[in-house]
Amino acid sequence: MMSKYLSLHYHPQLQVEPSHTPKPTYSCIIPSTFPTKLSITQNYSSTPYLYRRCSMIKPVQYSHIDPTLMNDDLSELDVNEADPTLMNDDLSELDVNEADPTLINDDLKPTTQSQRTFSGWEMASLWIGLVVGVPSYYLAGSLADLGMAWWQGIATVMAANLILLVPLILTGEPGARYGISFPVLARSSFGIRGAHVPTLLRALVGCGWYGIETWIGGEAIFLLLPNSIKQSSLANILPWLGTSPLEFSCFFLFWLAQLSIVWKGMEGIRVLEKFAAPILIALTSCLLIWSYVNAGGFGHMFSLTSHLSGSQFWSLFFPSLTANISFWATLALNIPDFTRYAKTQKDQIIGQAGLPIFMGAFTFVGLAVTSSTRVIFGRVISNPIQLLGEIGGITTMTLAIVGISLATITTNIAANVVAPANALVNLSPSKFTFWKGALLTAFLGIAFQPWRLLQSSESFVYTWLVGYSALMGPIGGIILADYYLIQNMKLNINDLYTYRNTGSYYYTGGYNLSAMAALIAGIVPVLPGLLHKLGILTSVPELFITIYNNAWFFSFFSAGILYWVIKSLSSGKDGEQTKPLLASPN
Repeated sequence: MMSKYLSLHYHPQLQVEPSHTPKPTYSCIIPSTFPTKLSITQNYSSTPYLYRRCSMIKPVQYSHIDPTLMNDDLSELDVNEADPTLMNDDLSELDVNEADPTLINDDLKPTTQSQRTFSGWEMASLWIGLVVGVPSYYLAGSLADLGMAWWQGIATVMAANLILLVPLILTGEPGARYGISFPVLARSSFGIRGAHVPTLLRALVGCGWYGIETWIGGEAIFLLLPNSIKQSSLANILPWLGTSPLEFSCFFLFWLAQLSIVWKGMEGIRVLEKFAAPILIALTSCLLIWSYVNAGGFGHMFSLTSHLSGSQFWSLFFPSLTANISFWATLALNIPDFTRYAKTQKDQIIGQAGLPIFMGAFTFVGLAVTSSTRVIFGRVISNPIQLLGEIGGITTMTLAIVGISLATITTNIAANVVAPANALVNLSPSKFTFWKGALLTAFLGIAFQPWRLLQSSESFVYTWLVGYSALMGPIGGIILADYYLIQNMKLNINDLYTYRNTGSYYYTGGYNLSAMAALIAGIVPVLPGLLHKLGILTSVPELFITIYNNAWFFSFFSAGILYWVIKSLSSGKDGEQTKPLLASPN
């Protein structure tokens, strides 16, 4: 009877010094129905090296696991068969023991169950904090400025976010399942070294957005200044800088203020988003009520009809749809950075499902308030910061600064700091921490000179948003094609943290050449249209203009399909993928 529960195993992979005699190691499994507690003690004093190596491995608490879910070989736990809710958090640490130290640090490790604290409401709060901001406020209004009717502008925004919701949830799935961030997920499709390409491209766009949002926050500080200062010589624009020293100083002051929140890491971001969401909803509602009362309703907004013919509308609609998809296309890539902290898959899906509604509602507020300013002030004021300055009053000014600052910080830190910081950590885990990565992101945000990007609606929507969608689209298409069609949602967690040439994701020298080829194929056809938009090329064939106007769609599907075809034709050459080490509960 005793032999049924006692198994003896010799582990040759443990290196033993020649002067010592290898000793067997024992593993004992006793089901809960066995009445006797068996204890085996082995003296390792004569084999100190072996004992030291064994002591590094934390024992699995088998008593926490249903015996009916155990592998036939009682010495090995089949993690895929065990109930995830009964598993020890320490199982995730088994990856760390075998990981290459140049590929891992605390910010890149898979999250444990105890770290997964984001509920569905907290995921939704994250999106509310992201949505409520000045750039979102502009979106529908900018489309109305270009000739769309008010409802066409809002419908375009909602349609774009409904489309984007699909890759958001699909890309968020591996984050919640395996607890891995976007840079680590990218290793599975682009290779251990090749992952630097998509993560740094995403980081570059994030740095640009960080600068834009910080500039908006600086405008809120500028609003507080007395007129005597705003009318001084410091407010004169310097041609070489593109803005005034005074406005740049406000921008830099807000730049510094954000770093104090970034210092607290992801937990600080979670708490900020959770408590900021209801405040932002309340302040947005107050602004909408104020505009309704003072303008005598929303009649002026409802009177905004389209000035476009049928052909003109469709020629505007598709690039506008692409631009609005591009608005959150960056988050559609690095959403695993957040879903890895979700309690379950259900939480990440429910939390993100409200995005189209949030965006539609807030762009309605932006358009309604902007249109009401013509009735109230006799002119259109599209900038909410300028509008709050016109309203005046100590109470209004205070609420304006709090509201705009909170909206800007919640959007900026979550959307534009996390991804670049993690990309830099992935680049060199031994040199970069999350904080150092965030600091470099902030400096690069200044280099983008955001005041130039916000000079007009057209440059913001059709140059900045559409332009970078050509980079985000193919990366997203390749990652999803690889994870769902090639990997079948099964990742080898150990191999995501190793440079072994036998690893599943080492590919060719650490690069997945199929992914690199598909990435280039997705980007190159968009470049002529982009160069034409920037004025570098005077004329290009109409085909390239069409491709550019639909950059995200073209690059996403062309790169994803091409990658799937290449990998399918070469299937079996890269070796089979093994089962995942640890998955979160669904």
